[in-house]
Amino acid sequence: MNLTQKETGLLKDLRDQEKLCVEKYTRYSCDACSTELKELFKEIAKTEQNHYNTVSAMLTGTVPAVTGTPLQNEKNQWCKKVSYADQRSRDIDRFLASDMLSTEKHVSSLYDVSVFEFSDPNARRVLNHIQAEEQQHGESLYAFMSCNGLYGSQG
Repeated sequence: MNLTQKETGLLKDLRDQEKLCVEKYTRYSCDACSTELKELFKEIAKTEQNHYNTVSAMLTGTVPAVTGTPLQNEKNQWCKKVSYADQRSRDIDRFLASDMLSTEKHVSSLYDVSVFEFSDPNARRVLNHIQAEEQQHGESLYAFMSCNGLYGSQG
């Protein structure tokens, strides 16, 4: 695939965002207070690393095949009630999950724009697939937060 200057710029932005996501999820998995949130962050970090690898390959002109379809999240999959020992631990997890939900919203919007800007249909398909996975990350984070009263005015 021959990339335009605009496509190259978009892929570089996406690659940088994916690198940041991997770093934040990895760091936050250590910082989270609940085992449940640690595990959620670890799982998402693996997917974000795959996204980083895919976008990096696209920057070289290679469009990887889309493998499978995004998993169908059930709201209850990450709706795991946590008993926090203290308010400080609850506040830490709320901050970390809120920050990552905000990050997922931003990254998803970058993929949305990119899908419309690429001329190669296979590249658009790959970017759309990644965007769907980013939306699932947001859904999982929301489910965890909502279940534990950490979302919006609940906290």
